[in-house]
Amino acid sequence: QLQLVESGGGLVQPGGSLRLSCTASGSTLGYHVIGWFRQAPGKEREGVSCISGSTNYVDSVKGRFTISRDNAKNTVYLQMNNLEPADTAVYYCAARIRSNLCFATWSASDYTWWGQGTQVTVSS
Repeated sequence: QLQLVESGGGLVQPGGSLRLSCTASGSTLGYHVIGWFRQAPGKEREGVSCISGSTNYVDSVKGRFTISRDNAKNTVYLQMNNLEPADTAVYYCAARIRSNLCFATWSASDYTWWGQGTQVTVSS
């Protein structure tokens, strides 16, 4: 059974950076599509980025966020730069069976396995 654990969230000032990690156990992340989602208070969970054979981002984070994979550590990262208050949310990683392509706009229901989330707060 695949299990995912996120880490790396915290409080950062606008313009700052954070790197989130999603570490897997029970299976190899390389066999899966990994997506990053976020959910702000009172809002629906939204996709941010994903990685499979390629990477994909929603428009609001393009040029600021970078998703990457370290197969040796069975970990996917989300490097977030130039953070804005609108990026404040609980960030989740999720996994589904691997495909050649992925789309950051896939919905939460397209994913099978989920982590517990990590809080990111962008505030001065």
